[in-house]
Amino acid sequence: MKYNVRGENIEVTPAIREYVEKKIAKLERYFTEAPDANVNVNLRFNQDKTSKVEVTIPLPQLVLRAEETNVDMYAAIDLITDKLERQIRKHKTKVNRKFREKGEFPITFATTENPEVHDVDEDDLELVRTKRFDLKPMDSEEAILQMNMLGHSFYVFTNSDTNRTNVVYKRKDGRYGLIEAH
Repeated sequence: MKYNVRGENIEVTPAIREYVEKKIAKLERYFTEAPDANVNVNLRFNQDKTSKVEVTIPLPQLVLRAEETNVDMYAAIDLITDKLERQIRKHKTKVNRKFREKGEFPITFATTENPEVHDVDEDDLELVRTKRFDLKPMDSEEAILQMNMLGHSFYVFTNSDTNRTNVVYKRKDGRYGLIEAH
């Protein structure tokens, strides 16, 4: 893995860079061979004296992404590594089964010999509800109003300008995001 470690309002010292690389490199044990991936790490020191760490690891057919905030930068790095491990364990069974059925293996997760690391039971991945609805043409502002009126954290709609399916969602910072399908 290749690491791109950036800092905002903080100098990325060699000690911090080494700690990030050491912690994230532990994720390689979940793969049969080390993924050829760019690990994007953004470290930020906020005005409220907290540290925020964001990690994005784009892999074939899967993007691992997590963010964590803590008063201690090193603690945030530890927490984000744990979060990424949970994501990998959660997807491991599902992804391996899906690719085995298709006969493709862009990512192969390693079998785990460590008894402390548990795979996610396939029952945890059970779909418990399906909704069907018509996508009404509207602009993103109307979609945000509809989402808020329903009390949801996202809303799927047909963009009246592009006639494509879009999703508006509420971000953790309270602002809104838009996902456009191509």
